[in-house]
Amino acid sequence: MADSTTAPLKPFNNWPNDAGFDVVHEERDPIELKVSGIIPPYVSGTLYRTGPGGYQVRAENGTTVSIDHWFDGFSQNHRFQIIQTGSSTRVIYNSRQSIDPLIETIRKTGKMVGFSFGQKRDPCVSFFKKVMSMFIPEPSPPRDHVNVGVTLSVNPPGLKDIDTSAGKKKGGHASGIQSLWAKSDAVQLQEIDPETLEPLGFVTQQVLHPELTGVLSGAHAKSDPVTGDVFNYNLALGRTQTYKIFRVSAATGKTDILATITDAPAAYLHSSLITENYFILCVWGGQYSWGGAKILWEKNMLDAIAPFDPSQKALWYVVDRKHGKGVVAKYECDPFFCFHSVNAWEEPSPTDPSQIDIVADLSIYKNLDAIKRFYYNRIKSCSPGSLDYAGEKRRSCDVFLRRWRLPAVNTAIPSEPLEAVTVHTAEHHHSCDLPVINPRFLTKPSRYIYGLCDRDLSTFFDGIVKYDTESHTPTYWSVHGHNPGEAIFVADPEGTAEDDGVLISVVLDGYAEKSYLLVLDARTMKEVGRASMECVVGFGFHGIYQPLSVNGPGTDI
Repeated sequence: MADSTTAPLKPFNNWPNDAGFDVVHEERDPIELKVSGIIPPYVSGTLYRTGPGGYQVRAENGTTVSIDHWFDGFSQNHRFQIIQTGSSTRVIYNSRQSIDPLIETIRKTGKMVGFSFGQKRDPCVSFFKKVMSMFIPEPSPPRDHVNVGVTLSVNPPGLKDIDTSAGKKKGGHASGIQSLWAKSDAVQLQEIDPETLEPLGFVTQQVLHPELTGVLSGAHAKSDPVTGDVFNYNLALGRTQTYKIFRVSAATGKTDILATITDAPAAYLHSSLITENYFILCVWGGQYSWGGAKILWEKNMLDAIAPFDPSQKALWYVVDRKHGKGVVAKYECDPFFCFHSVNAWEEPSPTDPSQIDIVADLSIYKNLDAIKRFYYNRIKSCSPGSLDYAGEKRRSCDVFLRRWRLPAVNTAIPSEPLEAVTVHTAEHHHSCDLPVINPRFLTKPSRYIYGLCDRDLSTFFDGIVKYDTESHTPTYWSVHGHNPGEAIFVADPEGTAEDDGVLISVVLDGYAEKSYLLVLDARTMKEVGRASMECVVGFGFHGIYQPLSVNGPGTDI
């Protein structure tokens, strides 16, 4: 499909960001970045990032094939090694695309094939052909054409002895990073060499357990911060939509099915929640039409999602994750949509201390408009389409931090769902998406939420906010014309307060069209150091940080 961005405009609000959306540059040979300021020694480790690089391919027939939606951009992985040498810090960077075979096929054929998140179908395809494609599916693209690059896992349990390398030499180094895997909201997992970032091969969740036969899952698995066990769901579509909640043991590598849920509609669920004793699956707005069969018709997930229904309650399923009791509680609340959960924990009920409540924080939207905002021609600053989703015009895409309380989770499951009670909703300008917290406080009461804010200053995320859930006040880092990527919290090992540590984020300077690795003091939100680059790192989705002193699995969030 041709790029719908036609005559370029001046950047909205003089905040250019186009350079971050179509990046084909790679640094396969590691380069050293220029460090300024002070990067604390405890930050020594490896930061990986994944997400879209480029989105356009010039085909041999002279046409340009463009990806429509940011979620479908061609995946590229990045590696920042942060090394303490005496009193100074070095940062080494390399990057590599992970979907070269798909790009080459598009170059030769001039066509984009296979399923996607939001790629528009050719409007010239006849009704008859669409019907036939549902009953006589087109051949699946080769496995190395699957675009996987939303989240990353380091040394994930259950995949230790899986060999996807096809004879290629695997990496791994002294930091203990022996394997690196890319994930998405489908069940395919791609192994990446942790040093060279070379793609090694693919598996599906069925290598973990034969009953994980569904095609969809959550890009954000959740891991127990104590044991390292990983939890997620597997969703099978059809007449009966089936969620299987599973756990992968970090100690044994064995996978167990904890619960099977068949009374919830199939939905696009990017993330979930865990507490000390429970896994929580919230089925929010984003349900698929026809039990998911419409994905076959549309060939993408976005257009298969039914219109937002303000009368359809969101459902919360609480699954016991330690004693094999399955679903132990069920709740409902007014509908909303969500990409990312923040944190959840258990605490005594304020009205009856003998009862245990669950408190949950999420970044939520009031409808589905936010998904549709992320087409390239709506988020690039010089695209005419961005004006429909910029400034005050895009109120329907506002994000809100919201806290719920799920009461009396330790009672017998009632015949009808209980109410999930809204405790507090932050103002939009105080809220964020891509939220993170100090990882030491996962499954524990937490006060501070960090994430990317969107305060109408740009067509994309325009700063990093620290939100205090007790005082309901925000603190910002923001520089005009500089778009940050997801911030990751690195805790100070000698710190005791929740905000003792730093945030690291990859930022695009839209004026210079260069990126830099930013290091912020998590308490003051002031810059303490950076590593400057002479190239652009594409606006990605998520990353994972592995401390030099830790050689176990990275935290899946």
